[in-house]
Amino acid sequence: MFSKILVANRGEIAVRILRACRELQIKTVAIYSEADKNSLHVAFADEAVCVGKGPASESYLNISAIISAAEVTDSDAIHPGYGFLAENSRFAEICESSKIKFIGPSADNIRLMGDKVEAKKTMQKAGVPLIPGSKEIINTKDEAVRIIKETGFPIILKAKAGGGGKGMRICHSDISLTSSLHTAQSEASAAFGDPGLYVEKYLENPRHIEIQIAADSYGNMIHLGERDCSIQRNHQKIIEESPSPAIDSHIRKKMGQCALRGAKAIGYQSVGTVEFLLDDDGNFYFMEMNTRIQVEHPVTEEITGVDLVKMQILTAAGEKLKLKQGDISFQGNAIECRINAEDPERNFMPSPGQIDFSYFPGGKDIRIDTHIYSGYDIPPYYDSLIAKIIAKGKNRKEALAKMKRALSEFLIEPTKTTAGFCLKAINDIDFINGKYHTGFVDKFLSK
Repeated sequence: MFSKILVANRGEIAVRILRACRELQIKTVAIYSEADKNSLHVAFADEAVCVGKGPASESYLNISAIISAAEVTDSDAIHPGYGFLAENSRFAEICESSKIKFIGPSADNIRLMGDKVEAKKTMQKAGVPLIPGSKEIINTKDEAVRIIKETGFPIILKAKAGGGGKGMRICHSDISLTSSLHTAQSEASAAFGDPGLYVEKYLENPRHIEIQIAADSYGNMIHLGERDCSIQRNHQKIIEESPSPAIDSHIRKKMGQCALRGAKAIGYQSVGTVEFLLDDDGNFYFMEMNTRIQVEHPVTEEITGVDLVKMQILTAAGEKLKLKQGDISFQGNAIECRINAEDPERNFMPSPGQIDFSYFPGGKDIRIDTHIYSGYDIPPYYDSLIAKIIAKGKNRKEALAKMKRALSEFLIEPTKTTAGFCLKAINDIDFINGKYHTGFVDKFLSK
């Protein structure tokens, strides 16, 4: 087992990892930027090291500073959380060469699944269904047109090295193709340093379903069911739930088998998710694999009783999975709402600054994952996520009722948040009936 873990992240996920480490009786080191010196993760860790100024490029993405912090504190492992360096294969390689365990999959796994084109090829060989589209990078309009003759419109252009909705453009006709191609290439180049794009048939209003998996270094692998992540804005998830209202046991079994088949094809080790798009006819198609812990992992934890962060740490330390597929059962329903420091009335403009007052809801089956408190100053440099509310019920109706109550009690002043927006969204009749898709938010905002 590890004696000391450095948490190479910030915010709620850093706090979440620190808690898991403490319960496992592992010493911890927090890294922080100058802007985060008063953040909770700094206070909760056994040790803390400042790694740079406020901007992420000078702190949480500063690989040399992070490795130095690990070495000076004698940390034998680094947990990257999500975002920042969590899916950076070079960082994973540097950790290993520095004799520091990277808590996650191998650098080769990260590199392969981070290349969307190669990931699709690998999944196709493993027999995982794919959305029709290009098998290679496209660079010109003529190359895109050749693919579109087979798929037809609409199509979506996606960055080869993409994520977070960057480098993505939807085209419904040849008229918009040229401008969309140039825009997506420029955005991909700026965000990822790689302008490469690929083309996929665009599924109109699908569900976004992801399968949680876990694997050890002994060849054991399980899935822990699905999460429905279809409620999104600008390709960023807002509300997630499990089980999905659109999934029955038959589809869940097929999706789980496909996810495991794809993960086994690359010798995957660690926790991760395999993401699919689901159409109205129950057909599903591989979209991508995330080789890290997900923001929305708590909904799976709540209905399975499995601590995914501890599982991630223990498998990285060389322990065997203690659970087999037959041990996994699903109890009740869980819903998560992400609370961002944004103003929905001003086109979701970020709302950084000091929090004068905060109150978090409680009660049975309500979980709050956060790093903020009264007096905390939200920095302007990072993602606007400040809290996650997770509600559990014996069924979906009860989970929704508890979430509505929790959202109505969530108070932060004077910071603007998306809590009220989430409350309105889950009160929408389509959401209540489970009849939603990835276009839900745009439709909801247009009402």
